[in-house]
Amino acid sequence: MMLCSRLRPSLPGILPLRLLGTTASRAIAVKQPEVLSGTLAFEDPDAFRVKSLGELLRALGVFRLCSIPVLVNNCGKLMSLTRKVLGRRGFSLLLKPTVYAQFVAGETEVEISQSMGKMSFLGLRPMLAVPIEEDLGESTGEKRYEENMETMLECVRMSHCNAWSKDPMVQLKITALLSPELCVKLTTLIAQQPYDLSLLVRALDGEPITFSGLDEKDTAHLLCGLRRLNKVATASEKKVRLLVDAEYTYMNPGLSLVTMAMMKKFNKDGVWIWNTYQCYLKESRSLLLGALRLSESEGFCLGVKLVRGAYMDKERRLAEEEAREDPVHQSWEDTNDRMEELDIDRDGGSVCFGQLFGMCDHVSLTLAKQGYAVYKSVPYGSVDDTLPYLVRRAEENRTVLQGIRKERDLLRKELKQRLGLILKRGS
Repeated sequence: MMLCSRLRPSLPGILPLRLLGTTASRAIAVKQPEVLSGTLAFEDPDAFRVKSLGELLRALGVFRLCSIPVLVNNCGKLMSLTRKVLGRRGFSLLLKPTVYAQFVAGETEVEISQSMGKMSFLGLRPMLAVPIEEDLGESTGEKRYEENMETMLECVRMSHCNAWSKDPMVQLKITALLSPELCVKLTTLIAQQPYDLSLLVRALDGEPITFSGLDEKDTAHLLCGLRRLNKVATASEKKVRLLVDAEYTYMNPGLSLVTMAMMKKFNKDGVWIWNTYQCYLKESRSLLLGALRLSESEGFCLGVKLVRGAYMDKERRLAEEEAREDPVHQSWEDTNDRMEELDIDRDGGSVCFGQLFGMCDHVSLTLAKQGYAVYKSVPYGSVDDTLPYLVRRAEENRTVLQGIRKERDLLRKELKQRLGLILKRGS
């Protein structure tokens, strides 16, 4: 689960800040220390009564496959092999009604609208996610980044214009519009000498700025990338909230620099740009407190998306290879959220919850039933477009996928009850 919180620059009486976690870590700024009058339990299989029999069976089948380590650990290779054997059409016919249908909203706007309409009926809100991103060594050039920008603009339009959109959000990967190599270079440069946010804001506005430490080629690419980000943010302002994803620690400071510049420009009178903080990182608390101080000194509203984090295995592996300290917490603190202590309206938009589309529905539906604002992160696109995204998410979230026993148990209980009713009617 992720929790999103809209925080204004001045927060008297709220700090110190405590990181709060469950099996999918979340966080919130809290006061000390009253106990909630009651807690929510996510143990009721009734949450799945809204699902059809086919959806129950599909979810059970997919989650069963996801709980087998050898399949999850080798899903990329297995899918490539299956595609070679079955061909493109056969592979698509196999995936569309199974894994694709479980985790992807659809390919066309009509299909997406049908999925989102059902979510809206259940009290859930959409957070569309375009399945485009890059890592080091995958840069594709300015033409592809321009195409990605047009895709993002279409995503913003679709999120805003449809009847199922209520307080819509869109996930944004900066590495879909700016090369990962440059983000890493920015991370190195700002560790030596911080950049002035005003400089980046001027670049967002189209000024031909020069940046210390970047050569002519990198400067030109950064200016193009900032122009693309500015165009997407301008299209989103006062319509759709942009939630910028965090990625790997070796590029996150560069991503945050760009995101904070966007906040400085667009978050004066509202919170349209949000940054992501990964609670599994040891530095997450200090990063968040630093962002709060920066937003106060620069005079903008801070949009915060707090997530468990998805890159645990790779972060630990890289730390081991580079003989540096593991940046990931060894375990999470088991605490409860304190929204009621802050007198925050459940549906007021200041705090909202989110989970991945196709997962943790017992959490999403229970929270929505209690009146909380709940979003689902919803990828969309063709099988070919979404396959790399799904494989990467599976590889990054293997510990989560292998630990969805609770959801499987609740699905089994609901299926058993459903079949019992069918047998009674037939007797």
